[in-house]
Amino acid sequence: MFKRVENGIETALFNDIWTTVWKEKGYELEYSEQPLAQYVIVTTDGNYIGTAEINRFCPNKSPLLQTTKLPMHILAAAEEGLVAEIDKIALLKPYRGRYLSDLLSSIIYFADRHHYRYFVSLLEPVFFRALRVSFHIPMEKLGGEYYYKGDYVVPVLFETNQMYVNMPMFHWLKYPS
Repeated sequence: MFKRVENGIETALFNDIWTTVWKEKGYELEYSEQPLAQYVIVTTDGNYIGTAEINRFCPNKSPLLQTTKLPMHILAAAEEGLVAEIDKIALLKPYRGRYLSDLLSSIIYFADRHHYRYFVSLLEPVFFRALRVSFHIPMEKLGGEYYYKGDYVVPVLFETNQMYVNMPMFHWLKYPS
C-alpha cells in the first residue's frame, strides 16, 4: 500500500529510504524544494520501504530538456499545468519487484486526483524497459541515453491519463479504499 507523506516523521522516513537507495546505486543526492507530493510505500507489517515524489514540471529548469525537445502538445499541456515530473522512485533492495505496483499506483493515483495528463521523468534504461514490458505503461522515450548524476538515463513521457481513464486495463493499479 502507499500513503502520502503528511508529517515530519514520515518526511524523515521518506528521505532515509530514497537516500539509501541513491547511495547504493552511486547517484548524487538532490533534494526537492517544494514537491507537489511525496508518497511512501508501506508493507502490511507497517515497514516503510519505498518512495515516489511528484514535482512541478518547469520546462525552462528541467534536466530532462538538456538533451531533448518536448513535442509542442506536451509544452502546451505544461503551460496549462497538466504535466508533472516524477522523481525519487525508490524501493529498498529486499522489496524490489514485489512492491513496484504499489509505487506505480501512488503516482497514477496522484495524477488521477489532480488531473495531470502527463508525467515526465529520467529513468534507468533497464527500469524503463521493465515498466514497458511488465506493466504495459503507455510511455515513450523522448531522447537517447545520457549520463546524469551517477548513471545513464533516458528522458521519458508517461501518458498518465491513459492509465487512470482506462484503469481496468491496468489490473495492477491499486487505489486506497
